[in-house]
Amino acid sequence: MNILFIHQNMPGQFRHLIHHMATGGQHRVVCVGRRRDFAPPGVGRVTYQLPDSALPAANPFLTPLDTAVRHGLQVARACNALVANGFRPDLIVAHPGWGESLYVKEVFPDVPLLHYCEFYYRTHGADVNFDPEDQQDLSANCVTRTRNAHLLLALENCDWGISPTPWQKQQHPAVYQDKISVRFDGIDTNAACPDAAARFVLPDGRTLQPGDPVVTYVARGLEPYRGFPSFMRSLPEILRRVPDAQIVVVGGDEVSYGKAPRDGRTWRAVMCEEVSVDPARVHFLGRVSYTDYLRLLQVSAAHVYLTVPFVLSWSMLEAMAAGCVVIGSATPPVQEVIEDGKNGFLVDFFSPSMIADRVVEAVEKRLPVADIRQAARWTALSRYSLDRCLPRQIEVLNAVAARRRPEPD
Repeated sequence: MNILFIHQNMPGQFRHLIHHMATGGQHRVVCVGRRRDFAPPGVGRVTYQLPDSALPAANPFLTPLDTAVRHGLQVARACNALVANGFRPDLIVAHPGWGESLYVKEVFPDVPLLHYCEFYYRTHGADVNFDPEDQQDLSANCVTRTRNAHLLLALENCDWGISPTPWQKQQHPAVYQDKISVRFDGIDTNAACPDAAARFVLPDGRTLQPGDPVVTYVARGLEPYRGFPSFMRSLPEILRRVPDAQIVVVGGDEVSYGKAPRDGRTWRAVMCEEVSVDPARVHFLGRVSYTDYLRLLQVSAAHVYLTVPFVLSWSMLEAMAAGCVVIGSATPPVQEVIEDGKNGFLVDFFSPSMIADRVVEAVEKRLPVADIRQAARWTALSRYSLDRCLPRQIEVLNAVAARRRPEPD
């Protein structure tokens, strides 16, 4: 089978699918995206660049749609080039979030199109207007609603879709949910696993190991969407009550989701000005290698994962796979995974005191942490492991390619 994968930040959520489909010689895989450094063996690659817009959108509300259209046109031209070189896919798998797949059916009208339906924006009930102190006005709500224009076109255009979690599927319009399967991407539970011999070396040379009072926090960006302000506000109480605790924070200063501070600073700078912490005990590591990240999870005594109602991070499930005691926000889709007191703990997203209480109890082992760690690992293995999730994704791909309805969730 010839398979065409389309993703701006290739491979994105398709990493394991691409590797599996390209291994063994049964399929020919071609990828279209903007990254030039993605070139795995056995995979064809077509890259494109997004041209600068000659004119601004007629209305600023239409800027996301204008950008999506330009992505779609570039990918359609890339697909035309593939046709000219003799490649015709039997299946197209695409992430529609940036508009890249808007026009692929104009090039390949009879080829089944499978979309990765990651998110559909709403003005209430999800990430937007979640924070009582950050409510949008009418104009901003209208921008949010208009932001769905290309996503709605994508839902109409695709033959089928997959969403990683039930809650993310439910954000999409009800009329389209019957053609979306829930299939999580899968995490490598062989790599993310407990290791009693793990060691993590801090920048100052100190070594951390399992059993030490290590509190961890990981996010792509240190920002309000991932609860960074609430986490920072919990630290003074944690540091006071656990005098030998070491706090290790992984994440970049850029804003991946949501808004940047109005004064141009980073959220880390804003929160470090509000919350005074001892730099000898609170360590901001920025981005780290995947190997170091896993070692950090393996030495963690309490791992804090907070998020507004938005897409679920792989890092939370990798932390559970590593046997971490996860203190997670009581927000969907975290609540689909963590059962409070059974395989982790749920806290109020906006309550630094509650976060601090659970972290201290976990670090001081006043909670049944051994049972929690075991249950967390079992949750990751039984529901979210790559060994379980990848075959179920492949079943959907095969069904869509054969023009059959996939098996129910």
